[in-house]
Amino acid sequence: MKQFLTLLLAVLALGLPMTAQAAPLRIEITEGVIEPLPFAAPGFVPENSAARQLAQDLAQVVADDLAGTGLFRQIPDSAFISQISSFSSPVQFADWKAINAQALITGAVNLESNGRLVVKFRLYDVFAGQELGSGLQFAGTQDGWRRMAHKVADAVYSRITGEGGYFDSRVVYVNETGPKDDRKKRLAIMDYDGANVQYLTDSRSIVLAPRFSPTGDRILYTSYETGFPRIYLLDVASVRRRVLEDQTGTMSFAPRFGPDGQTVVYSVTRGGNTDIYRMNVSTGATQRLTSAASIETAPSFSPDGSQIVFESDRSGTQQLYIMDATGGEPRRISFGQGRYGTPVWSPRGDLIAFTKQSKGRFHIGVMRTDGSEERLLTASFLDEGPTWSPNGRVIMFTRETQGANGQASLYSVDISGRNLKRVKTLGGASDPAWSPLQN
Repeated sequence: MKQFLTLLLAVLALGLPMTAQAAPLRIEITEGVIEPLPFAAPGFVPENSAARQLAQDLAQVVADDLAGTGLFRQIPDSAFISQISSFSSPVQFADWKAINAQALITGAVNLESNGRLVVKFRLYDVFAGQELGSGLQFAGTQDGWRRMAHKVADAVYSRITGEGGYFDSRVVYVNETGPKDDRKKRLAIMDYDGANVQYLTDSRSIVLAPRFSPTGDRILYTSYETGFPRIYLLDVASVRRRVLEDQTGTMSFAPRFGPDGQTVVYSVTRGGNTDIYRMNVSTGATQRLTSAASIETAPSFSPDGSQIVFESDRSGTQQLYIMDATGGEPRRISFGQGRYGTPVWSPRGDLIAFTKQSKGRFHIGVMRTDGSEERLLTASFLDEGPTWSPNGRVIMFTRETQGANGQASLYSVDISGRNLKRVKTLGGASDPAWSPLQN
C-alpha cells in the first residue's frame, strides 16, 4: 500500500518552451465524432543496462494509457523511419511527419545503484516542429515505475486536451467470487487500469459500496458482518478500520464523504423509515437531514459541499432530488420515463451521473444539475452504480450479465457515450469508486 510514496516531481529546463508563432497541438473534445490523434511513443532510452526493460515497459504503459482513452491512436513501431537513440539528440521531424505522427513522446530511464529510478520525457508537436511545453522528470523507487508512467501519460494528456489527467489514480471495488447463489465479496483496490490489485477485507461477510475520501487515504463502506448493515471507515495504508455508525435497532448504509473529508452523509433505517443523516467523523456529531415518510438514500455532495443530490420515492417512484447540505426542502430534478437512482455529482460540478431503469433495461446516464440535457450513455440487462474519474471525463460502473451464470464486471465510458470498454479485474467486480489523483 505504500508503493512509490517517495515520488518526486521536478520541472526541468529540458527544452525550449512553446513559441507564440505556432498553434498548439490540441484535441477539441466534443460530443461529436472524434478522430483519434495519431502519436508515436518509441521505447524510452535506457541510460544504463539496468534500465533496459523498464524503459520499454514505461513507454508501453504511457501508450496504453493514451490509446485507451479513445482520443489517441498509437502508430506502431514498425512504421517508424527514425529511431530515438539519445534523449538529447535533435528530433528528425520530417521522418515523423512522413508517418503522420502528430505528437511524439520521447523519454529516458535511469536505474541507479541504490534502486532510485529516474524517468524524464519530452512531448513534441511534430507538424509545428517544436517541443510542447517543457520536459519533466520523475524520480522514486523502482516498484513505483507504473505510477511514473501514469504521470507521464497524465502530463501528455493534459497538454494536448487542456483537461486534467486521470491515469495516476486508483479504484476501490467489491471483488466477487463463487456461484451466483453463494457469492463471496471482499474489498479490493487497484490502479485505474487493473494493475497492482490488493485486498482490503476477507470474504467472510458481505461488503458493499466502498467510497474514497477526498484525499484517497480512507475508504467508507458498508458491511453485514454483524448481520445488519453498518458503516465502517478504513485506513488504506494500514488497513485498520472502525465502525463509523452503530445505533441499536438501526441499519446504516450508502455512506459518502463530503469535500472537506470530515463530513459524511449516509442513510439510516429506523422503525421502517429511511432518512439521510450527516456526521462529523472526528466528533461523531450527527444531524438528520430528511424526515419524509419515504425512502431517502444514495446521497452525494456537490464539489463545493453546499448541496446534496439523492434518490427518493417520495413522489411515488424512485427519482432524483437536490437539497441544501444542511437539509431543507428538496427539489426534484429527474422527470423522464422510468426510475432513477445512485446519483453522483461530477468533480467538475456541472453534471450528475445516475442509474436509470426504463422499459426493462438499465442505463448509465448524465444530466445537468437542474435536470436538463439528460443523456443515456449505456444500455444493458443491468448497468448500475456510476463513479467519476478525477477529471470528470470518464464514468466507471458495474455491468452484470443475465442468467444463472451471470457475473458482474466493471466497465467505463466517456461522458460523450464513446469508448465503452470493460475494465480489467481479477474475477467478478462491482461497486467501483474512483480515487482522486494520487499525490
